[in-house]
Amino acid sequence: MMVDHAQQIWTEKYRPTQFADVLGQEHVVDKIKAFVKQGNMPHLLFSGPAGVGKTTLSLALAKELFGEHWQSNFLETNASDERGIDVIRNKVKDFARTKAINTTLPKIVYLDECDSLTKEAQQALRRTMETYSGTARFILSCNFSSKIIDPIQSRCAVFRFKHLTQEAIIKLVDRIATKESMTIDAAAKEAIFTVSGGDVRRVVNILQSCAVMETPVTEQMVFDIANYARPKDVDTVIKMALDGAFKKSRDKLLDVIHTNGLSGLDIIKQIQAEIMNMDIDQHVKLRMIERCGEVEFRLVEGSDPFIQLEALLASFGMYKA
Repeated sequence: MMVDHAQQIWTEKYRPTQFADVLGQEHVVDKIKAFVKQGNMPHLLFSGPAGVGKTTLSLALAKELFGEHWQSNFLETNASDERGIDVIRNKVKDFARTKAINTTLPKIVYLDECDSLTKEAQQALRRTMETYSGTARFILSCNFSSKIIDPIQSRCAVFRFKHLTQEAIIKLVDRIATKESMTIDAAAKEAIFTVSGGDVRRVVNILQSCAVMETPVTEQMVFDIANYARPKDVDTVIKMALDGAFKKSRDKLLDVIHTNGLSGLDIIKQIQAEIMNMDIDQHVKLRMIERCGEVEFRLVEGSDPFIQLEALLASFGMYKA
């Protein structure tokens, strides 16, 4: 069944299919290009946060190597769905043991989120990588390379992906806005970068959500769609607390939380980010950031968010005094 291109989800519609379109990971792309040019590559380990191009670069690599036959010679599996040893012993091994179709190059096995694999499954993967290195190369993707056992890391060329810069994000926004005939002002572009934190997938999802509005995309529209508090409002809350206006600060914070539908963890991350940008005494800033860490830990452990946030604002007032 053919998918209507207009109804296609934008994260797939605008996923780069060649190296030239991949943004923000030039230090990785250049080395991968060299592997493709030589027609020879080692096992690879891609480490980095979500939404920065690990899967995209793996797909682009397969398409560059195998051309129109890439789907026959490329296996993608998500280790977070299939964490056990059986997926390595059966699915991966069955694919890796046979030679590639219409090429002399080895097949490619792409294991996404492989830091979710159990230690036993990782040991089985290590043995499979050794046994079938003649017919398959492995690309392992993870958020934290420290969760991958050392024997696997030592068998791979490790590449660390970074969040995209503001320049790269704005370039992507402009590219999509041109193709979709969207009007996006400068403040909205900056807001998209702030909300996304350099996550390309989130950028594209925000743009697709904004596209249903017929008006030009504005800063406030971006914050509303992303359920993200305006940085100015968070800054006002913090300054009120530092000035000793505890009740006003608390009321403003509750208004920000309810207006934007934020959880305690959402707002504490924004508070911490705003503290970093404030022009205040460094010793006060350090104590405030340390306190944010304590409150975040308590929220993760299940404490009441409103009591913890009120305590946070109260402590800010004492730090400035």
